[in-house]
Parts: sequence; C-alpha cells; structure tokens
Amino acid sequence: MDTWNIEAFLRILSTVLFALTACLVGFDTQTKVLFYTLTKKATFKDLNALYVIVWIDTAVAVYNLLQVLRSYILPGFRKDLKASYRYLAWGIYLLDQGFQAAAYVVFAATMAAVQASTLAVTGEKSFQWMKVCNRYTRFCVQIGGALLCGSIAAILMAITSSISAYALFRHYSPKKFLQLKGK
Repeated sequence: MDTWNIEAFLRILSTVLFALTACLVGFDTQTKVLFYTLTKKATFKDLNALYVIVWIDTAVAVYNLLQVLRSYILPGFRKDLKASYRYLAWGIYLLDQGFQAAAYVVFAATMAAVQASTLAVTGEKSFQWMKVCNRYTRFCVQIGGALLCGSIAAILMAITSSISAYALFRHYSPKKFLQLKGK
C-alpha cells in the first residue's frame, strides 16, 4: 500500500470520525423532570466548548471530504511529479499545512471540551457547582464517546499531514534544496 492510499484511507477515516463526533454532540439531548413539574433539558448548547466542537468538527470533516474528492479527480499527479504538477502539489501541501493547523485547533477544542466535561462529571465544591452527570448520565456518556472519537480523529489528522509532506518532499533531491530528483 503506497502513501497515496494510506493518506486517502486516513482522510476518509478522520472524516467519518469528525462527522460522528459532530452528530453525537449535536444531536445529544436528555430531558429530566425536576420537582415533578419543572423540566430541564441538557443539550450541547449548554456548554460553549461543545458548541464550538460541533462547528469545528463539521468544518474539518467537509475539508477532509473535499480533499478525498480531489484525490479522485486528480489521481495520478503525486505518482509522477512533473513540472506541471509541481505547483499543484505545493498548493495541496500548503493547504495541508492549514489542515495541520486545523488539527491543532481541533485538538485544543476537544481538550477544552474534555476539561469542561470533567467539571460536569466531578463538580466543584468551592464554586458550588454540582455534578451534572449524576442527573444526565446518558447525555454525559454520549458526549464522552464523541470526545474520544474527536481525539482519535485529531491524531489521524496530524498523521495525514505528515504523510502529505512526505509525499511531496520525497520527489526532491536531498542534496540540492528544492530541486526535483533526476530520473
């Protein structure tokens, strides 16, 4: 299996995981009846970090999907990096560096959501915050699973970006800076 197929597989897998994360967080709700008449509904909008996760993961999943579609529209240009494709390869590499920055943003947003969710699980006595997950157990379990999927997808994004850099720079000579290797 060459790097092109591995990269496509990792992009598809991370797209699925990001879409799964966004759906699990975005559609997760649980309603509880408090004091026999008062109802309280827990949604992702109650925690700003979860709200951000939904939008970031959706955007990155769309970007991944566009890159996978691009790989099927232009299937052979990485295998034979000619002068005409060199600029396209550099453009995709620079996009993937933005992709790597997105990986860091996704990872940071996921870790912020994990931190906020940990407060929901444990509570904080000094601030008199009660444990939310005692009342909304299913909601918290589903959010935990979604955050695990998001963390795995962020790691896959970093690996994909490394493979993309390798796929570009393996065509260049190690002795002469940014000159294509001879045949």
